[in-house]
Amino acid sequence: SSEEITPIRVKKIGHVVFNVSDVERSTKFWTEIMGFKVSDVNERGMVFLRNASDHHTIGLFPSNSDKGQPEPDQVAFNHCALEVGSVSELFKIRDFLKARRVPILYEGRRGPGCNPGVEFTDPDGFQIELYASMDQIGWEGDSRPAEQWSRAGSLEEVLEKPIPGVAYD
Repeated sequence: SSEEITPIRVKKIGHVVFNVSDVERSTKFWTEIMGFKVSDVNERGMVFLRNASDHHTIGLFPSNSDKGQPEPDQVAFNHCALEVGSVSELFKIRDFLKARRVPILYEGRRGPGCNPGVEFTDPDGFQIELYASMDQIGWEGDSRPAEQWSRAGSLEEVLEKPIPGVAYD
């Protein structure tokens, strides 16, 4: 065919950078709540945070604006999703966030991908999702049929209504 197939083969999402209104406050959130470590701070005050061996997974860039987040229906960054090891970790995470008064927007299981999760915001209102047990796509390349999505409105409901072929810890 005359259409060229892209040579791009992304291995993973490398990092997400947020423009934040208060770098110190956001750094505190990402270290004390999210468990990241600071790798570096550059000459412009940008903070680079890591969760594993990559130099950074999250970047915090000092913004000159305190206008806040756009309306939900406007073109904007939507959310940053980070995988954790298990559904049982999500229960501990939910309790930890509540104890730290971090506003939880959603918990449960939404649909495609069937990944249970907890969604909340950082101090600037950026939405963060922590999830576990994302469906994997096999060799045939087919996703789970839509009738198996089985949305759940809480982590407890995730365990009460498991997805076919998925065993939660």
